[in-house]
Amino acid sequence: MNSLTGLGKYIFAIPIMVFGISHLRHAEAMASMAPFGGVVVIYFTGICLILFTLSVFMSKYDKLASILLFVFMLLNVLLLHLSPFMNGTEPGTSMFLKDIAIGGAALMYAHTSAKDNSIIG
Repeated sequence: MNSLTGLGKYIFAIPIMVFGISHLRHAEAMASMAPFGGVVVIYFTGICLILFTLSVFMSKYDKLASILLFVFMLLNVLLLHLSPFMNGTEPGTSMFLKDIAIGGAALMYAHTSAKDNSIIG
């Protein structure tokens, strides 16, 4: 059973990497939804999402990366989903819930599975 549950970190990290790659490939299209700088923010978040995945795969700074992923997801919820005036659209329930779920999973990973406690104990 441990070998099956050990796959969880990869099943969690791979979609985050796909989101990061998507941010890089479709930055221009996503820029209209991004507060504070448009396309630069999209590229920055895409790189951060990919770095999170690499951190989890290598078990280096994975606790810090998980906490930062949680902060990113919290900012998504606050700036994109709960503040429709930021992008002129109504908040989407499924994307709102996805971001909350990813944020919760990031906290759970940081608490239970993260290996590198060198920066955050």
